Amino acid sequence: MAARAAQTHLTPEEYIALERKAIPDADTARNEYVKGKIIAMSGASREHNLITNNISGELRNLLKSSGCETYASDMRVSSPLTSSYFYPDVVVVCEEPRFEDDVFDILLNPTILVEVLSASTEAYDRGEKFGHYRHLASLQEYILISQDKVLVERYRRQKKQDTAPVPAKDWIFTAFQALEDILPLTAIQCELPLQEIYERVTFPD
Repeated sequence: MAARAAQTHLTPEEYIALERKAIPDADTARNEYVKGKIIAMSGASREHNLITNNISGELRNLLKSSGCETYASDMRVSSPLTSSYFYPDVVVVCEEPRFEDDVFDILLNPTILVEVLSASTEAYDRGEKFGHYRHLASLQEYILISQDKVLVERYRRQKKQDTAPVPAKDWIFTAFQALEDILPLTAIQCELPLQEIYERVTFPD
């Protein structure tokens, strides 16, 4: 999902109220929130949607009897230690899901987060957003998917820790760059073939 910075500054409570009142199909219906600043999310490309749906569909099938839950695009994830809220492209939670309140639309304990990169969000997803995600003690793997070439990058926490943030050096990085590769998701004991991730996706010449 592409991002564009907005100048509006709100309290967390104002932000949540705004998001919950938004019309689902409206252009401004989804906004991320970083320390008081609203980041409006614009529409995704065909390739972005295909990749997101491919991953969420495969994971849903693989995890059907596991007790894990998979969400695509519309589940907010909160980073309470940094007063921030995000919309990851795919979320997996394998512990008992914990939510911020009784509306059940803000998850606190994701196990795996997936972001599909775009030109406007790549630096943000790799840098500032990953910094916020590292404050989540439950997070075990962070996956970045390129949509204009075959490239899947995995950051895996070396060991589960009850404290956060986990420094970047304590995450193991692996890149996968061929359609014949298999993405191992150690935290949920699953594997995703890149051919499935990129099914029906075409790349620029």
